[in-house]
Amino acid sequence: MNRRMAAVLIIAMVLLMGYIVYGSMARVEYTCDLCVEFNGMRECRRGAGATEEEAAQAAQTSACGTMAQGMDQSIRCQNQRPAIRQCQRS
Repeated sequence: MNRRMAAVLIIAMVLLMGYIVYGSMARVEYTCDLCVEFNGMRECRRGAGATEEEAAQAAQTSACGTMAQGMDQSIRCQNQRPAIRQCQRS
């Protein structure tokens, strides 16, 4: 393989990797601050996502991660209505 062909191959690989990284990054358009009350505890977290629901779900998952123990509690906490939910477009 000559030098020119190697340079073209390297440039093509760099462009392909850049495209893959850019395409896999989520576009954050919403942020949500919410508080969840579960098992006598209250946890507030912030989440971000492409949609308002995605951002709220991210925040709730984060809050429930510190309060719920086990899959059963985790599912119940995820289904709990947030005590406070404030979302905004970024």
